Amino acid sequence: MSNNPDQYPTAAPAQVQQHQPGQQDAMHPEPEIIKPAHKGSQKLHNKVALISGGDSGIGRSVAVLFAREGADVAIIYLEEQEDAEKTRQLVEQEGQHCLLMKADLSEPEASEKCVEETIKVFGNIHILVNNAGVQFQQKDLANISPEQLEKTFKTNIFSMFYLTKAVLPHLKEGDSIINTTSITSYHGHDELMDYASTKGAITTFTRSLSNNLMKQKKGIRVNGVAPGPIWTPLIPSSFDAETVAKFGQDTPMGRMGQPSEVAPAYLFLASDDASYITGQVIHVNGGEIVNG
Repeated sequence: MSNNPDQYPTAAPAQVQQHQPGQQDAMHPEPEIIKPAHKGSQKLHNKVALISGGDSGIGRSVAVLFAREGADVAIIYLEEQEDAEKTRQLVEQEGQHCLLMKADLSEPEASEKCVEETIKVFGNIHILVNNAGVQFQQKDLANISPEQLEKTFKTNIFSMFYLTKAVLPHLKEGDSIINTTSITSYHGHDELMDYASTKGAITTFTRSLSNNLMKQKKGIRVNGVAPGPIWTPLIPSSFDAETVAKFGQDTPMGRMGQPSEVAPAYLFLASDDASYITGQVIHVNGGEIVNG
């Protein structure tokens, strides 16, 4: 794939996957994970990053970019073993270590176990990226079952509380928490009502936790990234083929984005370059102005 943004695919062919969170190597075209021209400069030297949903899509791109910048990476994934193994391979190709942990973070005990394992292997956690999520397309509120509503909230926002709570005792001054929210947090989505609601909660959680930790003088920064339409396995596994074929074309740039175009926002927020930034959200959405 070209490193020229003007030559990225405008959209993808119509396609669907039957199971979330989706499989990256089944996508066509496959997402770009890291920009070939990016040269690491050790911005995260000797850091350890824990990334939920790190096996594919944005999470994989963040993991590989962090590794290129000198960080060891621990990844939590739900069940896509092949995707997780590929991410580990890519991280190790960057000369860093990668710990894989299979877990359902909607259960509080799972977060505690993952944090314990990360500390056991690496000794520290400096960066937490809360990135795991699900979404289910429904054209009518009446079609959102209690089971779907509960799954969406438990996966997207409850798990973020659980994992952050488990990690916080291990973070120190200068460390960073980065939460994946969404453009839907700001303008909603008529076919992702429950998903958009959780993303609104994530945005508010980000601001509230930032204020809380600053008031406690802990020196731990909390920020968010709000992607727009990014080409990840979640897209063909949650939308119908017609929606996938048009994905991202309604942005000002007229195209979907790639994970490689989102990951640098996480790198910036994780690094000392963002030492005076907390409680903020970076919008990577193809040009839509949301004023948030």
